Amino acid sequence: MDAEGHLGRLSEYPRGAAEAMSRVRNTETERVVWGMVGADDLNESDTRPRLRLMAVHAHPDDESSKGAATMAKYVAEGHEVMVVTCTGGEAGSVLNPAMDRPEVIENMAEIRREEMATAAKILGVSHRWLGFIDSGLPEGDPLPPVPEGSFAVVPLDEPVEKLVRIIREFRPHVLITYDENGGYPHPDHIRTHEVSMAAFDAAPEPDKFPDTGDAWQPLKLYYSHGFSRAKMLAFDEALTKLGIESPYKEWLQNWPADRPDVMERVTTQVECADYFDVRDEALKAHATQIDPTSRWFVVPRDVQRAAWPTEEYELVRSLVDSTLPEDDLFAGIREKVGT
Repeated sequence: MDAEGHLGRLSEYPRGAAEAMSRVRNTETERVVWGMVGADDLNESDTRPRLRLMAVHAHPDDESSKGAATMAKYVAEGHEVMVVTCTGGEAGSVLNPAMDRPEVIENMAEIRREEMATAAKILGVSHRWLGFIDSGLPEGDPLPPVPEGSFAVVPLDEPVEKLVRIIREFRPHVLITYDENGGYPHPDHIRTHEVSMAAFDAAPEPDKFPDTGDAWQPLKLYYSHGFSRAKMLAFDEALTKLGIESPYKEWLQNWPADRPDVMERVTTQVECADYFDVRDEALKAHATQIDPTSRWFVVPRDVQRAAWPTEEYELVRSLVDSTLPEDDLFAGIREKVGT
């Protein structure tokens, strides 16, 4: 079906899906992208295309708490996955009591880099730092300004140029980032959204940042979505049925009646339950941030697999045909590259 046909059908889906085909294929885009798919994009063992996915995150540990099982799944299928981390996480607090020691706090930046390297190895992904300073999470009333020179307040073109360079080097078919709220309103998460959107638009334009390599057009852009009310409810019901105390009851009781569920925006659910173990090990690698006895791990993995075996995404931009709802971030791309 052509793009116009999809636009009509997308009206049945949430706002994010309705915007997903706002940029449609054109002849020049196809020339740029498909002309650059060659022998290097084929798996050695067969003729299936080796596709590339890039996930852009704000801090080390975000990659392991948002979409990690999806990334591990695609790595296992033989595809290439890269995580780009915008900041070093220097301003993060120690959230694991076992790591709350003076020598850890004094060397937080170095330790978080080591944690990130370990998590990337567990997930099987390549990793790049964008190189900006963690802005921290402002607290107080009124909120204080974020530190001068930190990621959230540097001129936008600085991180955009760096991300465009990495996009043109890695040549991802799919880019994942946060929504306009950053997933939650941390200034670095919101800035990650802004940088990712600008880089997605700039990377295929030869006159934008011309010293960063040949133009490259990613074909799809997604927002990752984490915990939804529907997911919490599913876990709560599963735990209650097993006679296990649920940590979600209070959250559900306090959920504002006028607060929408992100599931209303989700267009794509990737089944990745076989990789929840990998996800959890990567998350535990961020020992300064993750307490292994915390609520992250209260739901037994077999219960998770049965109650909610997917990770959720919102298709926001697409230059290929793909029928919604999807169960594959490469939907529409596999068919095109494989021809």
